[in-house]
Amino acid sequence: MEQTWRWFGPDDVIQLLHIRQTGATGIVTALHHIPYGVVWSIEEIEARKALIAADASLGLRWSVVESLPVHEAIKIGEGDLEPLFDNYRQSLRNLARCGVTTICYNFMPVLDWTRTELAHPLPGGGTALRFNAHEYAAFDCFMLERPGAEAELSPEVLARAKDWFDRSSESDRRKLLANIMAGLPGAFDRYDIPGLRRMLDRYREVDAQRLRENLARFLYEVIPVAEEVGVRMAIHPDDPPRPLMGLPRIVSNDEDLAYIVGAVDSPSNGITLCTGSLGAGPMNDVPAIAKRFASKIHFAHLRNVAKEPDGSFMEADHLGGDTDMVSVVTTLLEEQQRRKNAGNPNWRIPMRPDHGHELLDDVGKPTHPGYPAIGRLKGLAELRGVMTAVSSMRGLPL
Repeated sequence: MEQTWRWFGPDDVIQLLHIRQTGATGIVTALHHIPYGVVWSIEEIEARKALIAADASLGLRWSVVESLPVHEAIKIGEGDLEPLFDNYRQSLRNLARCGVTTICYNFMPVLDWTRTELAHPLPGGGTALRFNAHEYAAFDCFMLERPGAEAELSPEVLARAKDWFDRSSESDRRKLLANIMAGLPGAFDRYDIPGLRRMLDRYREVDAQRLRENLARFLYEVIPVAEEVGVRMAIHPDDPPRPLMGLPRIVSNDEDLAYIVGAVDSPSNGITLCTGSLGAGPMNDVPAIAKRFASKIHFAHLRNVAKEPDGSFMEADHLGGDTDMVSVVTTLLEEQQRRKNAGNPNWRIPMRPDHGHELLDDVGKPTHPGYPAIGRLKGLAELRGVMTAVSSMRGLPL
């Protein structure tokens, strides 16, 4: 597999030379400064490519776009969408012309990944991302005051949520809001409570079925162009894979993925296998999902989570947690072998170590939440070891 690394661009604390030290050679990045719905011009794409390749001794290339965002109006199905579809298609053409042909995107309404703690303490002084069910419930029920939210909770979680809210300070509540907003590294909107309510109100008539239909329409509009220019679209699963704040989630399990890849039958219509996002769903068998959709996996995020009975979960070590990572890696290497045997020139699957603990000298540095250097370096080293061992034992290409 091609070992890649997410880089947030020129302002990222982690520099390209640091990435090369990890052993990764592929860069996963996006033009976060361009507003959603605006065309990514060839000039902007080439400027980012040139920045990545400026030091030839590093041997880095722009391997994957993460993400080319889908405008919120497309998800809602709101207004005249043709200009937005036209712009998205043009961005795909421009990326293909510049040789960047793997595109990760998501269809999560309003928020991307969601956590309530960004620095949960670990033994020895490290920190991890964590989703606490009672804190999320406190936000939804008592800060956002969403009608009907309390009825969706177990009595135990609701009681803990009320206790947290009653004891919390204004500072605690501001921090919880900021943590929940932190999964939007490239977004131009950071909602306050009134703004979030207004955004949710735009989704008032959008249930899971309508959101699914809006996703299907998006695929009908863009996948033919993606196939024409040789772009591989890879949808990212919901994180966490459950409804949030009354918003539906439609990329949460194997049935959702089956619908998506079947909506438009094309080699360009595929998925990002995110083992952490899918792994946060109690009913998801991630190794089985990897096997079922192996031929549709265009990109892989490899990380692990440890789940708790109340719906809470925490980012675990990459080889810890609830998902059998050896099984997943084996499936990906076997799929690579199948593609290579079939003569596919793009047989390698790009992967990256997703999220990581804050460790050692990274503790307290202003890195993007979940994306410190040392924790991801540790994860990549562990995953590389698994990849090498499985490859050697089974005679599979790396």
